[in-house]
This record gives sequence, structure tokens and C-alpha cells, in this order.
Amino acid sequence: MNTDELLSSLKMKNTYGILPEKINAIHQDSREVGPGTLFICIQGHTVDGHNYCNEAISRGASIVVAERKLPIDYNNTSLVVVPDSKKALSVLAGKFYGFPSLDMTLFGVTGTNGKTTVTSIIKQMLQKSGHTAALSGTNGLEVGNDFFTSKNTTSDALTNHLMLHYVKEKNIDHVVMEVSSQGLLEGRLWGIDFDIVTFTNLTHDHLDYHETMEQYGYVKSLLFSQLGNNTNKPKFAVLNQDDSWSDLYRKVTAAEVITYAIHEEASFQAANIRYYKDRTSFTLHSPEGKFQAEMRLLGEFNVYNALAAIASMYVKGVDVISLVELLKEIEPIQGRMEKITIQAPITMYVDYAHTPDAIEKSISTVLPFKQNRLIYVAGTGGDRDAYKRPFIAEKASSADVVVLTINDPRYEDTELILKEMEAGMQHNNYVLIPDRKEAISHAIEISEPGDIIVFAGKGREDYQIIHNEKHPHSDLTIAMEQCQHKYRDNAPSF
Repeated sequence: MNTDELLSSLKMKNTYGILPEKINAIHQDSREVGPGTLFICIQGHTVDGHNYCNEAISRGASIVVAERKLPIDYNNTSLVVVPDSKKALSVLAGKFYGFPSLDMTLFGVTGTNGKTTVTSIIKQMLQKSGHTAALSGTNGLEVGNDFFTSKNTTSDALTNHLMLHYVKEKNIDHVVMEVSSQGLLEGRLWGIDFDIVTFTNLTHDHLDYHETMEQYGYVKSLLFSQLGNNTNKPKFAVLNQDDSWSDLYRKVTAAEVITYAIHEEASFQAANIRYYKDRTSFTLHSPEGKFQAEMRLLGEFNVYNALAAIASMYVKGVDVISLVELLKEIEPIQGRMEKITIQAPITMYVDYAHTPDAIEKSISTVLPFKQNRLIYVAGTGGDRDAYKRPFIAEKASSADVVVLTINDPRYEDTELILKEMEAGMQHNNYVLIPDRKEAISHAIEISEPGDIIVFAGKGREDYQIIHNEKHPHSDLTIAMEQCQHKYRDNAPSF
């Protein structure tokens, strides 16, 4: 791209050296730099990109964008000094990739719990109704049959603009994105134009990062306050009327608001909910009347997720009758209260629940169908929000037997993590097992015919973070193998 055209998007800058005529790429990781690259120095939490400018230059960077003047040879590499390199990154990335979000319908889903499920339902509904769609979130980027992993639920600004450009090149006209609070606070979504933004709920999580629920809730509001000022395209905010934080988000957005709820009156409301082992049904009250709805997703929390997706698709322009029919076809979401297919006298689920609220909801989903005992494997991670640990155990105490373990130890002492969780236990029928594989094995070993076991905290993740490395780990695989070992006369079907 022509350098002058690209840099014209930055008003406040000081330039040193002679600028090249064009650049071939933009990078913020010095290891990815090649000839003709514009390298942007980003100050991160643990790494300062300014310290890697010489490495970037040695790899061929022709322009360095930084927040201060650096001692480099301006005869070979030009320097552009800006007040805020993160903001410069979002502006330059948008310009370089042609602001692709302007040419597609972009859904954003934010909240503590439910983001992955809601985005998955929306994507499935879009595809089943004849649209092309991509999904970006916790599990990575899904574009058609292509799948790419990602480091975070919400990627950095450069990756997001590149991702949307790639999606556009694939002629995909709808993108559904999970939006995290960290991503919002760190500006990872600057320069991206959302059309429909959906709020699921706000419960205790990430307080190691945000410190207070007030700050956590405020950060979520950034997504809504940035929505609706572009009058060239209709914008919509879809809010959970049963969550009190929706009052703030309604006030801060200029977009039209559509609500959904179970308890409060809303644009879309579920009543007469019936829960079964393999499905859920409810009466849907909507702007187009009442409809009987049914889905293969389980539990009240998935009723909320379904309502959020239905309301989001409705403002997209799909009629309610069609959405009710589409809901019947939605595949259960992997790793979200996912029933494990086994041939054994017990029932097992893997779930991603790692917050007190999510654990409470996962237990309430299976309790009505308990024939004998509920064994619950609950975990939390190291070097993360320690304040929620006793509350996780408190909610898990609703199960008959609790196995407290670790999701991702990272660098923290596992015994300390378990002791902090243990403080919240409400009964004595529990064990502390730091090794997650051993915890899963123990739960199955003590199981009896008619028991339900829930393995919570990891879902379908295929790794465990120990120190700063990912090690292969799958709750699902371990559970099936151990179940086969215990109930070898009724081997599970793979």
C-alpha cells in the first residue's frame, strides 16, 4: 500500500528519515516481520514492543511506529512517533485492510457467560437460513471448513482487521464475534463497525483484572456506547431484561434496543418452560405473537441463550416462525453441558462452567433428572481471580459429592488454590485432588449406577496450562477412557 496514503490517516505524528514509497505488511510481533514491513511498537502487560524494534529492522522493517524517539539509523529505516501506538495500530490496520467490517453484517456478543453458545446458535441460524457466516471467539476462528486457533477470546486489533479482511476475501457476508471485557478495555475492537450487539449477563468473573464489578460492568458498556452513531446502517442492541446491567447499556447506546427475558416483560420472553433429559421446550412471546419452541439444548441458561440468538436474528430480518423452526435444528454446543455418549449405568457431562453463576446453572440443569447422586468436578485456574474460588465451591456444594481440582495451574501453588476453594464448601462430602486427570478418574471410580457426573471448568478444551505452556489434556477423552475401564462390560461407544 502507498505509504503516504496509509500514514495520512494519522493526524498527530512526527516522522524521522525518508519514508519508503509503499509497505507490504503491518506487524506488531517482530518475529513476523519481513522486507517492506511497517512495525508497530506496542507496550503490553509483560512485553514492550519498543525493545524489539532492532530485531524488526534486522528482519526488514522499513518503518517503525513508536511512542517515543528511538536510537535507530534513519538512513535505512524511517520512524513515526505517535502519542498512542495502540490507537495508531487500529487506525493503520483498518486503513491497510480497507475497513472490511463496513461491507458485512457484524454481530457482537458480550457478557460473562453464554457468549460461545449464543454466537454458535447465531452462526448456525445464519447458515441454515442461507447466509454465509464466520465465527470468532474462545474456540478460534471458523470460516467455512477452515479453522484457526486464537490466543484470546477477542484477538488484538491488527488480527481482527486481518481476520475480517480474510473473511471478506472468502465472500462471507456475516461475522459473529465473542467480545470480551479485556478486549474492550485494551482497544482490540477499535475501528470495527458492529451492527447488532447482544448482552448475555454479568456475574462474578475477571475481578483480578477489573478489580470491582462496577469497573467490569462499565467496561462492557463501551461496546454499547460505540454502537448506533453511524446512521448509514441500522444498529441494534439486544439486552437481557432480567439482568440489571441492561439499564446502563440501554442508556449509553444510541442504537435501537430489543430485549429478551424469562421473568421480566420483554420483546422476546419465554414462558411455560419444560425441561427434559434431551431437550427443552417453552412458549415464545414475540412481537409477531406466541409460538411453541423446542430445542436440543438443556437448562434455563440455554433458554436465555436461545432468546438472545432469536432476538439478534429477528433484528437482522428473519421472521419469528422461521427462527422457531431453525431452533429445532440447532446442534448442541460442544463442551457446554455436553452429554458424553457412553454405554454405562451412569450419565456424564462436560461443561465449561468456571464461574460461580455458571456452576450454579449447570447443577440446576441436571438436578431434576438425578436418580442416585450428583458428583460434581469443579475447578478454577491459577494466577487468576482468586476472590471467586470459595464461591465456586459454595455453588458446587449443591451436588452430593464434590471433587475440587485445578483447571489450569499456571505458576500458582495448587495446594493453595484448593485450600482457598475449600473455604466455601457447605458440606463434608468432598475431596481435594490437584491433578485434574486424577480428579476425573476419582469421580468415575466412586460412581454408582444411576449417578450423574459433571466435569466442569474446561469443556472441550484440549490442553491444560502448566506454567506458561499448554500440555495436551481432554476431559472428554479421559472421562471416556476411565469409564471404559470401570464399566468394561458396557464399553462406551466412540
